[in-house]
This record gives sequence, structure tokens and C-alpha cells, in this order.
Amino acid sequence: MEDSGLRSRFFFAALLVAWVVLAPRAGTAHPLGNFSISHYSGIHIGRDAVEVLYFIDMAEIPNFQEIQETGIVPKAGDSSLETYLTRKGEALGEGLLLEVSGQRLSLHAESKEIIFPPGAGGLPTIKIGVLYKGRLEGNAAVDGRQTLHYQDRNFPGRAGWKEIIAVPESSVRLLSSTAPETDRSSQLSDYPTDLLNSPPQDLEARVVFALEPESRLVAGIDSSASGSPSGRTKNGASRTAASMKKPVAALKLAANTMDGRSPGKSDLPPIVLRANRSDTPKDSFTELVTNQEAGFGMVLVAAIVAAALGALHALEPGHGKTVVAAYLVGSRGSASHALLLGLIVTAAHTAGVYLLGGVTLYASRYVVPERLYPWLGLFSGLTVAGLGLCLFLQRCTGATHLHSHSHGHHHGHAHEHSDTHHYQERKSGGVSLRELIVLGITGGIVPCPAALVVLLSAVGLRRVGFGLFLIVAFSIGLAAVLIALGVLMVYARRFMSRFHSEGALITRWLPLTSAAVITLFGLTMAVQSLATAGIL
Repeated sequence: MEDSGLRSRFFFAALLVAWVVLAPRAGTAHPLGNFSISHYSGIHIGRDAVEVLYFIDMAEIPNFQEIQETGIVPKAGDSSLETYLTRKGEALGEGLLLEVSGQRLSLHAESKEIIFPPGAGGLPTIKIGVLYKGRLEGNAAVDGRQTLHYQDRNFPGRAGWKEIIAVPESSVRLLSSTAPETDRSSQLSDYPTDLLNSPPQDLEARVVFALEPESRLVAGIDSSASGSPSGRTKNGASRTAASMKKPVAALKLAANTMDGRSPGKSDLPPIVLRANRSDTPKDSFTELVTNQEAGFGMVLVAAIVAAALGALHALEPGHGKTVVAAYLVGSRGSASHALLLGLIVTAAHTAGVYLLGGVTLYASRYVVPERLYPWLGLFSGLTVAGLGLCLFLQRCTGATHLHSHSHGHHHGHAHEHSDTHHYQERKSGGVSLRELIVLGITGGIVPCPAALVVLLSAVGLRRVGFGLFLIVAFSIGLAAVLIALGVLMVYARRFMSRFHSEGALITRWLPLTSAAVITLFGLTMAVQSLATAGIL
């Protein structure tokens, strides 16, 4: 009976592993990444005032930082939210610059809303909406024209969707505008999937507009009522005051999906916020930490799943698989070298996650966490390129030394064979601990964002030990792939040497080629990192 129960448990565990690893799951993880902060500005230009409907959409990690810094409770109706919204509305308004004809308008928060849509790993996201209003008082017009300049200076350097639209009321005519009149994200509620890899980065807009004379407005209304084409746009859409929506209603979201709404005090119609409608697959790794089962069996299953997901992650582009293969092939590495390299990668990746987690928790005011990624990539790339160049020069020198001794002496076969043998001994012992450490660190120092989400989620759920354990298991799975690849390359080299003996291909050209591959790969990593940082 006990054997039957044990087999049932193992069968259940196997099914759980297969389901977590392989099953595609739709969820509400943020479509722009765990680090993103998205902006939306809907500018409505009227005769007497300019309104800005401003939205901020914070993904899991910046929202975690916001909660840590402010102490708010991410729950609808909590007493801490009213004070937070008031302060946040003022702070965000200070980061917005709105000028008309060279005069800066004072923006006042008229209405505020906040929701906390669920995100990855049990972490909430946050969406804030504020309606600002600035009065137009005595702004000088040049030839009847006025120029509006708008700039969003909040959260500089953070990744995300950044969009601005400008909409006039019926009594205002747009002469030129750098901002469109329609948005593409439904006010940060439905991000177009084809633009997620290159989202708009609009943080500034310039609009030239003119006020319609009162007499023309009256004439436009009369002609519209009688069916006259006057008062219509080129596309035939009515531009009359009767057909235009009210300023707030024209820019606010449709009144549905209002769960978790906490309204700010205002006499104006409330801003309606919606969670993202884009269904994106949740990362199975980030969901492990939310499992409430604490038994030994479930912890063991979670570790196996985390290791399997780490192995799958290692198969994705990156993590220095090409460098590991080239180095072990060119340096006559052994299986023990591959194992040591994998252990170094495990330690480096785990340390990288802990380090970035510490920065996120304690130093986010001074260092933007996601901006560390390209610099870590640049460091890794330059280090790998430097290592490859050193290996290339060393092997060039060794090849030249071998070539001169093989052909420069004419006093017997024994000396020629002896020099070749000494060179091969040097090459067989060419794998150094220093080089393995460099490769291991560069292969694992850039942490997986999902691992960081697991760490922060564990902190938020007060399951730090379990989170750290899952990250170690994930790193072990990642390293296992590199170890397997390294061992495969070692035996592939030995297999190839059986057919080509120890000729020039094995002793000279293969080491040189592998060193060149390492150098080029490192340079490619560095260039890609500079491009990601916006330098290239």
C-alpha cells in the first residue's frame, strides 16, 4: 500500500513538472517587461484651458520599489492611498512642463485614480491616472496662432511605452502638431504586440493652434445642422461643437473593468483605469515562489522545476555558450574543466541576482536597476574580447615557435619531434584557472530578470529562504547546460583528433580559430550592449 502511495506521489510530481515547464499559460505579466514604466499623455486644448490626462503604468519591479519607499498597501480602498495619490499627483505634475506662447501653465490635479493589476510572481503592478488642468490667461497670440510646448520629464531613463496625443476642442484649430490625435495603446490598456520590441518614446510635443472666431463657430453649427459640408474635416467627420465630446470624456477610458479603483476627491467625472488587456505568457519560474505548499515533496518538485527552467533558459541566446565551446575546444580542456566552469557560472549567476536584488531594494534612488544590464553586458563583452585576443596572440607566438623549430634545424629528427612534443604539452596544459574564472563570470554575471522577480516576490511574500533556494536551483540548471556543452565539445575534439591525428589542424589552426571566435564574440557582446544603452 505504501509503495502504491509513493508511486502515486511521484506520478503526481512528474505531471506537475511537465505541466509547469511545458504548458503555455496566459496571464497578466507586464507585456513590456518587469522593469518598465510606461507614460501616456492625452493633451486636450480648449479655448480657456489645456487639460492633460496623464497615465503611469509601472511593471512589477518599479512598483515593488514604489511600495518599499512609500509604505503603501497595494489594496483597493486602503487608507494609505488617498494621501499617496495626493502627493504622487503633485510630484508627477512637477515633472510635466506645459508652455503656451512661452508662458508656463500651472498644472493642478483635478482628478486622480489608482489600480493594482496582478503581475508576475505574485507581485502587483500599478497604474496611476491624473487629470491636470492649466488655465489659459492672457497668452499672447502671433497672427492668431499660439504654440504649445509639452515635455514629460518623469522617470528619466526608464524603459517603457511613452506616448503623447493632442486633441483640440471644436473651437480650436490645429495648424501643426508633432503629436497624433489618436493613440495606439488605448491609454496603456492594450499595447500593440507588433510594437512591443520598439515602443514609441515620445516625451515631448509641439503644437501650433489657433482659436476659431466666435462668429465662425456659430456659422459652423448652423451649416452643419442644414447639411452643408462646411464645418467638416477632409475626411467628412463633423467638427461642430455639438458633435465633439466633452474634454474629460474625450480622453478617458471606457467605463468597464473598474476593479480595484480608488478614486481621488474631485467633482469631475472619475478617471477610469483598466488593467492591460494583452494576454502574455507568465514565466513559470516566477510562479513557483507563489506556491503555498511548504512540504518537503513540493519543495523538491519546485527545485527540480526551477533547475529545468534554468536549463531551458540557458538554451536561449546568450550566457556565453559559444565562448565556452570555443575555449574548451581550442585549449584542450577536459571534462573536469567543463565541470569547474559550470560551478563558476552557477556562483556568478546567483551572485548577480543577489547583487541586482540588493540594488533594487536599497539603492534604486541612485542606480536604475535595468540600466545596469547593458553595462554588465559591456563589461562581459570587453572581458571576453580581451581574453580571446590574449589567447590568439599566445597561440600565434606558440605556432611561430613550433614552425621555426620544425624547419630551421637540420641536425636530426629527434630534436624536431622533441620541440613539437613540448609545444603540445604546453597547449594541453593551457587551461588556466584564471581563464576559467573569467569565462564563468562573464557567462553568468548578467542575471535573468525572472530570477530577480522571484527574489523580490520572495521578499514581498516573506519567503526569502525559499526564493533564494529557487534561484540557486535555477542557476544550477543553467550551469548544467554549459557543463554538458563543454563536455560534448571536449569529446568532440578528441573524436576529431582520431581522424586527423595531431596535425596542423588540431595543434595550430583549431586553437587560433577558437581564439578568434572568442574575440569576435566578445566584441559583438560589447557593441550590442552599447546599442542597448543608447550610445550607438
